[in-house]
Amino acid sequence: MSKGGLEVRRKGFEHEREFARRLFKEGFAVIRAPASGAKVFRLIYPDVVAIYKNKVLVFEVKAYSSLRVVYIDARRYERLMAFAERAGGEAFLAFKLIGTGEWRLVPFTKLEKTKSGVYCCGIGQLEIAEKLEDVIARVKGCQGHAHVNRTPT
Repeated sequence: MSKGGLEVRRKGFEHEREFARRLFKEGFAVIRAPASGAKVFRLIYPDVVAIYKNKVLVFEVKAYSSLRVVYIDARRYERLMAFAERAGGEAFLAFKLIGTGEWRLVPFTKLEKTKSGVYCCGIGQLEIAEKLEDVIARVKGCQGHAHVNRTPT
């Protein structure tokens, strides 16, 4: 892998860790898979798994400096959906717009399959996607957002 490619992966890992810490601060049990994109044992597993009182959330984490279409390989999509199903949970694309500190979540079930067989999340979907704080409040059963920490990490 090129030096530039390693730098991109390192920054991606930083965003995954930030996302995991944010969920942990909100009271979730969190596991971050440090080699989720690697061909470890030919398994594909999520970037982050978060559990709150038996509610399981599975995340594919992406961070970009501008809104853009996000593509997920078909095999990865199918394996992450299967992982979420086995865990009795819900799979999400977690998208961070770098520089804003804001995370947006799109359920994997809302991603669209392209003619080439990959799944995509369009810019329009990202613009109207739920904010992380809203998903946390829903999962925790909070009225309003009184119990949700809104400060980005």
